[in-house]
Amino acid sequence: MTGRLLPDGTAEWNDPAEASTLYARGYFGTLRPGGGLQMDRYETAYLTEMGRAEVQGTRPRPTPWPELFRRAARSEPGFGVRYLVYRDLRQRGYVVRSSPPPIAFAVLPRGGILHKTPARYWVDALSERSPFDLGRLIGLTERAQSTKKSLLLGVVDEESDLTYYRLKFSQPTGALTAPPLEESATGWLSEDRVLLFDPGPVANLGKNLAYGSQVGARLELSLLEAAYLQETRQLVVRDARSGRTVPRPQFDRRARRLDRRFDERLATYRHLRERRLVVKTGFKYGAHFRAYPRNPEQVHARYLVQAVRSTHVAAWSEIAGAVRVAQGVRKQFLLAAVDPGATPRFLAIERIRP
Repeated sequence: MTGRLLPDGTAEWNDPAEASTLYARGYFGTLRPGGGLQMDRYETAYLTEMGRAEVQGTRPRPTPWPELFRRAARSEPGFGVRYLVYRDLRQRGYVVRSSPPPIAFAVLPRGGILHKTPARYWVDALSERSPFDLGRLIGLTERAQSTKKSLLLGVVDEESDLTYYRLKFSQPTGALTAPPLEESATGWLSEDRVLLFDPGPVANLGKNLAYGSQVGARLELSLLEAAYLQETRQLVVRDARSGRTVPRPQFDRRARRLDRRFDERLATYRHLRERRLVVKTGFKYGAHFRAYPRNPEQVHARYLVQAVRSTHVAAWSEIAGAVRVAQGVRKQFLLAAVDPGATPRFLAIERIRP
């Protein structure tokens, strides 16, 4: 079956019988009202590479596949990366259709019928050298979920291997019962932590509510935990050297000098605690937090959480490593997107095989 190659790398089939045969074998191309078939660059490149069709340009001979590929790449920047994703999904048995920006492809479920079965996935194709742009991906996730699609990112590395990530919003929730202290405890600020010595608060906050770390008879709180307990009027902080009360604005200034992401992390910590989760440092896993649905003595952590601004931009290698670690220890990786004065939004990122 031979079609006519157009200058932009697309192709057309004018013979109705050939057009119908190609279309029926995987829903390739778009049928024209008067007969014939129009194919986009991805379909044209795929069918010719697989030896299932030929195309001719101005010369009466089949166009070699390298020439066809170069023509498509000249006409569409980024074609090579997107074609690898298209090719892989077709090889996996999916019906794949090109989509207008901001995504690359709409993908039907296996066995789906074009124009009858709704697309299951929206797929974007990226190079590993593309930036991980959180703001853009939040926008894509919103659009996908509003149309009941699952958003996948096909990330192509420098060796042309593919990794797929599924993105969706998450509402992490726990079941910890956390009644407030009847009286405010006293904590002593010493460098980058706050120490409690009174046995009652040490037991209530440390053992029952899973704050801090008990070292001997004392309880050591992180600056985030101390800030949250101050907000909820369960803690009064004093300077360990002077004995003076540390006002909250002064406490926050000291914390920001030590941690440039203190505000984003505190907003995330606060929200997770308010959703009845126990929040502990995720330092051992390369994340800001690990979050438990109940007391850590009873269950394993369910989430690894990284707190960032909603405008966060990173290298894909940073995200890939974080997701790999989280799934390696059977936890969900969440990015907490924080805007000043707004409730954090949690974007779950999961490595999958489609």
